[in-house]
Amino acid sequence: MPLTRPWAADVTSVGVIATHLVRSDGAEGWGFAWTPQIGAEAVRALLEHDVVPAAVGRSAEPGDAWQGLWEHIHEAGGGGVTTIALAGVDLAIWDAAARAAGGSVSDLIGRRRASAPVYGSGVNLHYTLDELVAQVRRWVAAGLPAVKVKVGKPDVAEDLDRLRAVREVLGSDRGLMIDANQRWGLERATRSLEVLAEVSPAWIEEPLRADDLAGHTELGARLRASSGIPIAVGENLHNRHRFADFLRAGAAQIVQPNIVRVGGITPFRQIAEIAREAGAALHPHLLPELSGQLALTLPGDIAEPWVEDVEDAGFGELGALDGPAPVAIADGRLREEPHLGLGLRFG
Repeated sequence: MPLTRPWAADVTSVGVIATHLVRSDGAEGWGFAWTPQIGAEAVRALLEHDVVPAAVGRSAEPGDAWQGLWEHIHEAGGGGVTTIALAGVDLAIWDAAARAAGGSVSDLIGRRRASAPVYGSGVNLHYTLDELVAQVRRWVAAGLPAVKVKVGKPDVAEDLDRLRAVREVLGSDRGLMIDANQRWGLERATRSLEVLAEVSPAWIEEPLRADDLAGHTELGARLRASSGIPIAVGENLHNRHRFADFLRAGAAQIVQPNIVRVGGITPFRQIAEIAREAGAALHPHLLPELSGQLALTLPGDIAEPWVEDVEDAGFGELGALDGPAPVAIADGRLREEPHLGLGLRFG
């Protein structure tokens, strides 16, 4: 699916591998795997050659098959392409169960809230200052209560100038998150955040390489002693064990699992429980038509989850869905629309 607003010169599309499951009792479910630009053909091959043959004959009760399937394919990697492929099966299993029960997946799990707040997000580091400010004005006009902006320019002074302009548009009553997309090392992150603290970021996302547990742990200690900016990670953590590692080490205060990248709804719910036990906030990453539904099922005793809406990148906005979207965003909040299962079929 071509992106209306390319995320970079070499990221101009996202790949979706649609899945269709038929249970032995005839109930049907639809799911998908997803990846930006890179890897869709590899995910499809893994599904066809390894995941699907191993799935046939296993229990179709939501959650039952996941661990065995992961153990079957983890020699190809404990996360990444393997868990993205597993999501194609797991989502279809949950979809079939909800459809068979005559409701939505959030009905099946148990909805804990009627709506969730939405923040505007954009892959905008390559935008000019005027383009960035115009984007933020669109989000404000749409009533979004917070926005997320990319940082990581060669000179942090340019990042600060851009964020000052954004903060001027937002005012003091809207939230501002920042995302370095793994561009910094420990020392540069420390220096940059000392400067960028001026605009009161709600969090810094992926300041270091996603697999640098020790670096995030040290940076977290430094930030707690200075600006207090929370660290958010999870976009590129691919299984519940890595989330547990980061939370145990104090390397993050906010986790952002991508439901597809971690392997589907089954592991996402396990990660949510790990976050709840650690007292960490959880805000699902991307894919609001999917993650928004799951945000409504998160425990009521955790911080209210934010839903990320990347400008013009929703499946509905890209014209990819065969039917109406299962969620709607209005007045800065996401709510479900009536639908069965996940309500996501690709046309």
